[in-house]
Amino acid sequence: MANQNALFFVGQVVRHRMFKYRGVIFDIDPEFANSDDWYDVMARSRPPKKQPWYHVLVHGESHTTYVAERNLEDDPSGASIDHPAIDLKFAAHSGGRYVSKRAIN
Repeated sequence: MANQNALFFVGQVVRHRMFKYRGVIFDIDPEFANSDDWYDVMARSRPPKKQPWYHVLVHGESHTTYVAERNLEDDPSGASIDHPAIDLKFAAHSGGRYVSKRAIN
């Protein structure tokens, strides 16, 4: 899902500000769209729910993460992401970003 107010975009390589892992965004929620129970356990820094949240394929891992916008920053390295789902979500890596396989309306 695209969001006009999101600072980041699908296919952008980002870095987590606190945990320093790298990843690529594969989906965006305009605001928090998970359970309150998940938020209470996982979102310890209590990021705002009314801002965009991002689904991220984590480099060097097989899992994904769900991250609040304030916890991400651009990763200017241009390096690719190693994740088993990368070929399922993206068609190519070019110019430091990934090209989505999904058609954009």
